[in-house]
Amino acid sequence: MHRETLEEIQSFEGKYPKQLWHLFFSEMWERFCFYGMRGMLTFFMVHELFMKEDQANLQYGATQAFVYAFTFIGGLFADKILGFRKSLFWGGILMIAGSLILATDPHKFFFLGISVTVIGTGFFKPNISTMVGQLYKDGDPRRDAGFSLFYTGINLGALLGGYVCVAVGKGTLLGGVIPENIRWNIAFGFAAVVMTISLITFIFTKRHLGSIGLAPERKKKVVDYGAIGNNPEQEPVAISLEPGRKKSNAPAMLVYAGSLLAVPVIMKMVATPQYTDWFMYIIGPATLIFLFYEMTKCTKPEIKRLFAALIFIAFSIVFWAFFEQSGGSLSLFAANNLDDKLLGFIPLDPNGVNNSANALFVIIFAWMFGLVWLALAKKRREPNTVVKFGMGFLFLGLSFLMLFGTRFFQVSPGIAGLDMFTLAYLVMTFGELCLSPIGLSTMTKLSPPRLQGMMMGMWFLASAYGQYVAGLLGAGMAKTNENGTLLEKLIAYTEGYKQLGIYAIIAGVILIAISPLVRKLMQGVR
Repeated sequence: MHRETLEEIQSFEGKYPKQLWHLFFSEMWERFCFYGMRGMLTFFMVHELFMKEDQANLQYGATQAFVYAFTFIGGLFADKILGFRKSLFWGGILMIAGSLILATDPHKFFFLGISVTVIGTGFFKPNISTMVGQLYKDGDPRRDAGFSLFYTGINLGALLGGYVCVAVGKGTLLGGVIPENIRWNIAFGFAAVVMTISLITFIFTKRHLGSIGLAPERKKKVVDYGAIGNNPEQEPVAISLEPGRKKSNAPAMLVYAGSLLAVPVIMKMVATPQYTDWFMYIIGPATLIFLFYEMTKCTKPEIKRLFAALIFIAFSIVFWAFFEQSGGSLSLFAANNLDDKLLGFIPLDPNGVNNSANALFVIIFAWMFGLVWLALAKKRREPNTVVKFGMGFLFLGLSFLMLFGTRFFQVSPGIAGLDMFTLAYLVMTFGELCLSPIGLSTMTKLSPPRLQGMMMGMWFLASAYGQYVAGLLGAGMAKTNENGTLLEKLIAYTEGYKQLGIYAIIAGVILIAISPLVRKLMQGVR
């Protein structure tokens, strides 16, 4: 069987390479697992583990922060030791194991199962995104459209997992079929089943990926001394790289063993938000120091592009701190303060809508955004990447002002209608589509090939800080209404959302204003 070379893969005709569809389906089922569990966390902690709402928000932020922080570590190990394929496979195995632990007894083994899943996600998530980037040559204008399609796969999994898992756990879906005492076991069990499907999909399709994702090879320098001739003062020339000895499996084995030994440490840190504070104070500065060290090996244009990438990363922290209220404060807002009828007559679980509305709108509109960018690019009117980021913030700010507006559409005291809430998610989705898929693409375009895994990991590390801050913001809103009535909780949460909306719009204006400076740093990358 002919195995395609990297050149053949990247020289595809049409809008999308066929390998993109393989990675699409593998990522789709993995995202079912991830978003299914994400959507259950805060509700489960408050209603099943009986945590206070502010504590649950902090716990959610801590858990999600570790998930995304480990994507940086996973990307680093993939770059230096495992390669993207082995890292992805190992991460999938750990995610299956974590989901099975939770399915066994989510009340007793909650933090153990979550910790194993955290580490597994760190190995899986950044590496499949990097492999998508390697399907394209540098400068290929189809890359953004490809990432937008890939993002649709992410959100198809998020749509299914986000609604199904929490609805099964609460009993609003299949409640008459699944006994009440095992509903949460089944809900977490769904995550294990679909993650297994994801891993099997990748195993059967990796043969179509050529050399993409293979472990890094050891190289040795070969110097041609023949050019010296009879002149002993002449320097050797024609330095080349040739394959060296086969790499030992020992480093990979150490990575596997180390990740297992880290489980009790992560379990303790996830269970204690104070340890998360210390971790976040250390990991960010340490990561920047390591990146600056790696930058000493880069050319001046590469360094400028990396600084541009850091600006995008810094603003993305703010974006995700606001956006990720969806898994924390908005989860509790949906459980406590939302009606369960869409358009007045369609019965839907409010938490299911909170978890999956964004994903549904991405599926509907992501391909449209991709085609719009392509059409504008042909007319040379496409907004540059910086302006797209700014537009993302403006949409995000408007969506939070609409969430504030839900207080004016109460169907009973303290219970807001589901319609305005859902419309707010539509506008929020437009913001995400301006920023997130373009952000993934930008990291691959601005990063030197040898640092792509690390920079993709840093993009997700920024999400870790966003999740961490999201937990702090959500806890602050919850504290003000801990013992309040439904109406008082509605007013407190919506007031917080108004503040977030104003700050998001300010951030968008600033980003658009500095776009000329950032474009210079990007050195021609669009």
